[in-house]
Amino acid sequence: MVRSLSFCQPENLPPMPTVTIRPAVEADCATILRFVRELAEFEREADAVKATEEDFRRDGWGEQPVFEALIAELDGAPVGFALTFRNFSTWEGRPGLYVEDLYVTPDARRYGVGRKLLAAVAQRAVERGYRRVDLSVLDWNPARGFYDRVGFRQMKEWLPYRLTGDALSALAAEGDAEA
Repeated sequence: MVRSLSFCQPENLPPMPTVTIRPAVEADCATILRFVRELAEFEREADAVKATEEDFRRDGWGEQPVFEALIAELDGAPVGFALTFRNFSTWEGRPGLYVEDLYVTPDARRYGVGRKLLAAVAQRAVERGYRRVDLSVLDWNPARGFYDRVGFRQMKEWLPYRLTGDALSALAAEGDAEA
C-alpha cells in the first residue's frame, strides 16, 4: 500500500516572507548609500566609501542618469539592491549591463533575494536586446559559488585594471600637454 504524505508548515513557524524586486526611486538614495556602506564593510573597505546621497541623486535621477538600481524588499522592507550601468561590447556590437554592486543583507540571504535581483537584471538586459551582464567579484568572496550556480563564468584570461588617484591625474595631464 502506498501512502501519500502531506507536508504542512508547522504552526510555530512564521510564513515565508514575500520577496519583491522593484526599480529604485530617488527617495531610495539613503537606502542605497546604506547598502553601499554595508557592502564596503563586508569587503573590508569601510572607510573607502566617499559617495553621498546627493551623488546618487545626481547620477541616478539627474539630467543624465548614469546608473540604474533595483531594490529588493522582504515583506516591504528593503533588504538589498543591485546597481547597474550600461556598457558596450565592440565585439558584440551591442550594449550590456555591468553590475557594479549587488548586496543583500545577511538575514535576507536565505530567501533567494540575490537570485531574484540578478534575474531582474538579466530580464532588463534581455528586454533591451543586450547580450551580456558583467560583474566583478573579490577572489575571497564566498558569493563566487552563488554566481557560478546562477550561470556566471569567471573570465580567467581577463585581468581587471584600474586607474585612479595620482596616476589618473598624471595621465590626464599628459593629455592636456598634447592638446
